[in-house]
Amino acid sequence: MTDVLARRVQASPDATALVGVGGAEWTYRELDEHVERVAGRLAALGIAGEHLGCLLETRPATAVLVHAAARLGCVLVPLNTRLTPTELDSHVERAELAALVCGADTADTAVELSVDVPTASVDDTEHTEITVLDSVSPAEFAPASRDADDPAVMLATSGTTGEPKLVVLTTENLRSSAVASAFRLGITPDDRWLDPLAVYHMGGLAPIVRSALYGTTVVIPGEFDARATLNALERFDCTGISLVPTMLRRLLAAGSLADSLRFVLLGGAPASEELIERCEKRGVPVHPTYGMTETASQVATARPGEAFAHTGTVGRPLLDTDLSVLGGDGKSVDIGETGELVVSGPTVFAGYYGDPDATARAFSERGFHTGDVGHRDAGGRLWVTGRRDEMISTGGELVAPGEIARVLRSHPAIDDAGVVGLPDPDWGERVGALVVGDVTDAETVRNYCRERLAGFKLPRTIAFADELPRTASGTVARRVVRERLLDNGD
Repeated sequence: MTDVLARRVQASPDATALVGVGGAEWTYRELDEHVERVAGRLAALGIAGEHLGCLLETRPATAVLVHAAARLGCVLVPLNTRLTPTELDSHVERAELAALVCGADTADTAVELSVDVPTASVDDTEHTEITVLDSVSPAEFAPASRDADDPAVMLATSGTTGEPKLVVLTTENLRSSAVASAFRLGITPDDRWLDPLAVYHMGGLAPIVRSALYGTTVVIPGEFDARATLNALERFDCTGISLVPTMLRRLLAAGSLADSLRFVLLGGAPASEELIERCEKRGVPVHPTYGMTETASQVATARPGEAFAHTGTVGRPLLDTDLSVLGGDGKSVDIGETGELVVSGPTVFAGYYGDPDATARAFSERGFHTGDVGHRDAGGRLWVTGRRDEMISTGGELVAPGEIARVLRSHPAIDDAGVVGLPDPDWGERVGALVVGDVTDAETVRNYCRERLAGFKLPRTIAFADELPRTASGTVARRVVRERLLDNGD
């Protein structure tokens, strides 16, 4: 698994590996030759077996770097291109990068880092302190070999509960995740997977790694635009795409998805029941999924039939993934009861880099404690209702914010909602909701909820916004939501 591309080129050298912006195509043989040159240039700069930072948007050059890093035995560290240099400094320093690779659009950020790290660019640049990779003569090198449990990638968590941690994923984590996903989605050699997500998320990195393992094609269209993405799906006969709910909503608003699609892998955030119902009406083969960085992507995924028949479920755990739902006493809860989701299996990460205390806190003899809460129904399907640390305790009752948010999103005029607990002198906490949509009357919202929720679950404080504040990784910024509600709530 160290270098899946090298093995793939032996098996299917003439198959299409990569389609880029404008329709440029590379076979696996051509991609392998390009990767060999880039790996040689990195080797000439003394970069082999080290931690290699990647400050690139998702583009063909990024796919080449992913494979070149594997060939050199580097631990790839994709960095969030949306962060400021000040925010990135902490990531770069904690990751102990030996070098950083950027592009023309991220070179300014790279040179403004206060952490001193050698930097190379996949594009021409005016920054003299950055080495242009194409100007470096490739050096000879021996392809790296590493064991299945050796680190391959480090990705940052979202940081919603504090400073982001660096998740160490091994080659076996990536391989096991790819295999399990293939069984659930039904991957075939003819599949073409469009990848509009950022590689600093597992959802964007996975299609690049998995395509070489499967021998399928990955289509990288560049920056996400709804109309351009719809055109790319149609033009390149794409059979699959990875999306977050916001992207899918924009695609549905922009037009019809390509008839060639067999799966729309939907993750990164909870999908509203309204969105799943729209997919059913329009024949979109949506596969709602639950996963996280620490599990190399998917934990559970529902196929369309299951998603439509049981709106809100994320399906059953994938192959070789063991999922437990534990109560506060550490014991499994009964079917239908809410508890913390604990995962074990070959996709579960090796630990948080440089943070043994956080790693120890995250694990027990049952596995990795996700911090998410949910339940299983009688059919074994998983329902994720929120985060353990987000649970709202009001008057002695526990309220899952995810449940309230789903009810709010089911309102025809509400597009999205962020739900948090707010301090309350009488009840300890009260439910607060920041609402996005074509509605501005708090009492109208409360009356809608009153018909669908118990009294203690009703949002007592409601405010309205054009969009939800989010972290750099796209998750709802709960602290900002709470501040807005305290400042502007009714």
